[in-house]
Amino acid sequence: MARTKTQYVCQECGAVHAKWIGKCEGCGAWNSLSEEAPAEAAPKGLGAGRGRRIDFVALKGETATPPRRKSGNGEFDRVCGGGLVAGSALLVGGDPGIGKSTLLLQVTAAMAANNRCAYISGEEAIDQLRLRAARLGLEAAKVELAAATSVRDIVTTLDTGDAPDIVVIDSIQTMYLDSLESAPGTVSQVRASAQELIRLAKRRGFCVLLVGHVTKEGQIAGPRVLEHMVDTVLYFEGDRSHQFRILRAVKNRFGATDEIGVFEMTGLGLQEVANPSALFLSDRDGDVSGACVFAGMEGSRPMLLEIQSLLSPSALATPRRAVVGWDSARLAMVMAVMEARCGLAMAGADVYLNVAGGMRVSEPAADLAVAAALASSVSGVPVGAETVIFGEIGLSGEVRPVAQTDNRLKEAAKLGFTRAIMPKRRRGSGKPGGKAEQSGLDIVEVAHLTDLIERFAGGDDDTGAQRRVNHG
Repeated sequence: MARTKTQYVCQECGAVHAKWIGKCEGCGAWNSLSEEAPAEAAPKGLGAGRGRRIDFVALKGETATPPRRKSGNGEFDRVCGGGLVAGSALLVGGDPGIGKSTLLLQVTAAMAANNRCAYISGEEAIDQLRLRAARLGLEAAKVELAAATSVRDIVTTLDTGDAPDIVVIDSIQTMYLDSLESAPGTVSQVRASAQELIRLAKRRGFCVLLVGHVTKEGQIAGPRVLEHMVDTVLYFEGDRSHQFRILRAVKNRFGATDEIGVFEMTGLGLQEVANPSALFLSDRDGDVSGACVFAGMEGSRPMLLEIQSLLSPSALATPRRAVVGWDSARLAMVMAVMEARCGLAMAGADVYLNVAGGMRVSEPAADLAVAAALASSVSGVPVGAETVIFGEIGLSGEVRPVAQTDNRLKEAAKLGFTRAIMPKRRRGSGKPGGKAEQSGLDIVEVAHLTDLIERFAGGDDDTGAQRRVNHG
């Protein structure tokens, strides 16, 4: 009798090894190999089995595209591109306890009014789901509940009779196929289980929403191919110390990427925030030095955020650089440009930078706002309560234009701001300086970082500017 061979699969990247080794040769992870039984080999060669012929169709279909299924939750529909597409697969990932199950239960309860919805949990019992629904006030929603982990049982149930329109699987790491000998949550189980569920969803035309756990690095646990298999990947982000939650689309075949939806965690679940800029700026004190308002963009949505900075004398040989909500390497670059090109000495001070509200900013357009906050903290001169700032800084100190300028200015004008400091516009994009035609803001255009430093350090008086800059 032939001896059954085993293989060792990396639980991080899915690489297959013939024997166990401590370090995976594919991704470099340590102690990530798990023993699994290989699947039965398929017949080799094209002559071993004859496949069926596939039919080609025209690019332009004869039937109309089915309408999107809207949930009624404006923030969720915004991130999905206007609603759910029939036959699509969504993957929602996030930290434990961030609110993934709460959000999807609220979405399915809202969609149950016009669609048949099923919620299948592999982590909670039926009574636990009912307790959450009662806490959220959703016990009257027509959502069909089930607690199961066998993919074979789930596929058999959904493939008979009338299939639901919306199916939630919470979570994909708890599902398993009995044809595989590996444990649930391993690379092979996650990949095979997701493949079966997605294939059924596209064949029957229902939307499947998969909940995915994340690793300590913040990535969805399991093979990277899982994110390629689905149509949309959403990350649910947020700081537990803040009540705000951000639903971010990092992949969307039916809509824009980098789109975000803002929610507020309350005692009755997640409430959508229609105007996040006003909420993030509600507790702002405009007369404090070291703080300014940044006009940023999250996907197609303009977002106004407060950037705070604090400089204090350091007694350490290596001063501290504490950054919350921004890239620490980007802060080091902006400080280096300010010291080398503008003569603003900050090397001997502890620097603390914070994006208020728990948001995280990644676009380079925040460079000018960070520089303004640092210059204001050094000189002690407030930026101004009714001023917004945005722009990218180059290594020579030049201020470069950024995209979607008009949307940023419109959002600032809507919230009552009267002044905007921004890069010079490109040729043909509008008149330099003066009043913005659409927003009504007083536009101040700067070409170099020294122009910004002089304005916050003492206006047009060079002597006063030098005196205030050297004050720190």
